[in-house]
Amino acid sequence: MDYQDYYAVLGVPRSANSKQIRDAFRKLARQYHPDVNPGDEAAEAKFKQVSEAYEVLSNDDKRRKYDQMGAEWERIERDAETRRRYAAEGGGAAGDFSDFFSTFFGGGGGSRRGGIWEGFSGGEVERQALDVEAELIVTLAEAASGATRRLDLQLEDLCAQCGGSGVVAAETRKEGRSRVMVNARPCAACRGQGSLPARRTIDARIPAGVTEGVRLRLGGQGGRGAGGGAGDLFLRIRLAPHPVFTVRERDLHCTLPVWDFEAALGAQVEAPALAGRVRLKVPAGSQSGQTLRLRGKGLPGRDGGAAGDLHYALTVVVPADLDAEEQRLFGELRDRVTKRLPNPRDELLRKVE
Repeated sequence: MDYQDYYAVLGVPRSANSKQIRDAFRKLARQYHPDVNPGDEAAEAKFKQVSEAYEVLSNDDKRRKYDQMGAEWERIERDAETRRRYAAEGGGAAGDFSDFFSTFFGGGGGSRRGGIWEGFSGGEVERQALDVEAELIVTLAEAASGATRRLDLQLEDLCAQCGGSGVVAAETRKEGRSRVMVNARPCAACRGQGSLPARRTIDARIPAGVTEGVRLRLGGQGGRGAGGGAGDLFLRIRLAPHPVFTVRERDLHCTLPVWDFEAALGAQVEAPALAGRVRLKVPAGSQSGQTLRLRGKGLPGRDGGAAGDLHYALTVVVPADLDAEEQRLFGELRDRVTKRLPNPRDELLRKVE
């Protein structure tokens, strides 16, 4: 049994999205289709290999299993050998797909129904709708409270004329349980692309508590299949920059200026928050760079999860443009402090002596 690297078969990276996988399959399927290469057994074998790879990688569940399989392929190979012996003894017939596919995904066993092989000539792929993935930039307020956004989308619908295959046939004939195209040519309606551009407007609900990178699924809002069904729309959330807060997962961070006397004596100050303003206690003796935290004042959790925290990094501000009386008072404070406390630079200076 040959271990199938489906990504290598289609010539796409492991990070490829559904559109890249679909485009790669269409290109290779047209190149190796039996109608384009009549009598070429190598091309037919390649077409089956490409079809097998697409059937796995275009299905989220199968692709996840394939990516997680790892070293398990050796066990699957042993199971496949058992299946081959069973078939050789009359217990079953070999399928069009590889033993690896048949064992791991449950295929094989005589003539295949549906799937990409039959679908390319008029079966399953003609009805398969197109999933769509897009980025959606939301404000921090929308992420915190939830919102409904009206989206104008540029989608792709499968071509009803060719069923998404990109080719049409002058005639078809039945071979066993499959329909085979004869004299295939590029579809005039979609110019061989298999899909047509379509614009739609939808209202997308953004749940409260979304964070950077969250993927929202809107069922039935993707491209439409040739049979009338619709794929799903996946929205990848991106948070717009905020003038005050930076976001780290669910925590919010901001820099908060305080007067030197507020830092020295302690104070209750107003500070910005998602909901407007909050009262914040600055402890006496606070220093620049010190961080104060308000628990649960960050982005709310989803599905009952805990909310993030709000962090304030203090920056001590010294007043400028002092009048004569203020300068006198600061001078008195300087004299008192320097008599009682050590020079704050003493330890630093000792390190270079």
